[in-house]
Amino acid sequence: MNVRQPYRIKTIKEYHKILGAGNPEHPMISVIDLAEITPYRSEESIRVIFDFYIISLKKVELGNVEYGYGQQKYDFDEGILFFISPNQIFSFKADEDFRSSGTMLLIHPDFLWGNPLARTIKKYEFFNYAINEALFVSDRERLVLDSFIKNIEQEYHSHIDKFSESIIISQIESFLNYSNRFYMRQFLTRKISGSQILDKLEKILNDYFNDEDLMDKGLPSVQYIAGLLNCSPNYLSNTLKTLTGRNTQQHIHEKIIEKAKEKLSTTTLTVGEIAFELGFEYPQSFSKLFKSKTDHSPGQFRESFN
Repeated sequence: MNVRQPYRIKTIKEYHKILGAGNPEHPMISVIDLAEITPYRSEESIRVIFDFYIISLKKVELGNVEYGYGQQKYDFDEGILFFISPNQIFSFKADEDFRSSGTMLLIHPDFLWGNPLARTIKKYEFFNYAINEALFVSDRERLVLDSFIKNIEQEYHSHIDKFSESIIISQIESFLNYSNRFYMRQFLTRKISGSQILDKLEKILNDYFNDEDLMDKGLPSVQYIAGLLNCSPNYLSNTLKTLTGRNTQQHIHEKIIEKAKEKLSTTTLTVGEIAFELGFEYPQSFSKLFKSKTDHSPGQFRESFN
C-alpha cells in the first residue's frame, strides 16, 4: 500500500497563506488567532512537516478532531496545549462541524539564532512528545500562558528596535518554563492514567521476558515498549519517573535482574546460557549489568543464594 508523503511547509508566510490568515507582520515569529481562520476539515487525515516550531493553546468548541495517531479524547472544557518541533510529522483530521478557539505561536529556528535558547530549547522534552500527549491546562494556567502570548504579539506589533528580539525571546523562554511546570503537575494529578500505564508496562515486560523466542528477539528497547503503550519514549519515561522514580530503561533493567535472579536460583543453566535466554548478545554485557545493579556477579549471587 502506498503511503502519501507528508506535505512540507517551509515558512511561516506559507502557513499563513494556507490558513487564510494574511501575511505575517514578522517573517520568523507570529501569533495566529484560531477563531479568525477557517479550520481545515476532511474525512482523510493530512500529514504535514513544518520547518518551524508551533505551540498551540486551544479549545475545541464543536465537532470531533484527531491529532497525531489514534483517537485521543481531550478534556476540552479546560483546553489543551501541544508542541510541534521542526521536522516532526503532524497528522490532523476533523469532521465538518469542527471549530476551535485559542492561539498558535509560530517560531522559526532562525529567530533564535545567536541566543542560548536556540540550543536550550531542545531540553524541553515536550517538543519530543507525541501529538496526542498534549498538556491539559486549567483556566488559571491558561491565563498565565495567554499573558506571554499577548506580550509576544504586542512586542512584534509595535516598533521593532534593538531590544525587541531579546524581549520576545525572554517571553518565549518564560512560556516554556511555565509549560514545563504545568506538565509536571499533569504527571502528578493524572495518576490514574499513569497507574494504568504502569500496569500495562508490567504485563508487557512479563510477556516479553517469558517469550520462548526471546533469544532471537534480543533485549527490548525503550522505543519498542513506548510503541506498545502508544506513547512517546520521553513521555513514558517522565510518567514512570514521576510515579516510581525510575525511567523506562531502569524498569527494563529491573525486570532483567528479576528474571536473572530467578534463573540463577532455580536452574543449573550457566551464566552464558542465562544471558542468551534473556536476549543478550554477549554474556559479558549481562554480567556487567547484573553486577552494576546488585553489587555481585551472577556467579557470586548464585553461590550466596545456595
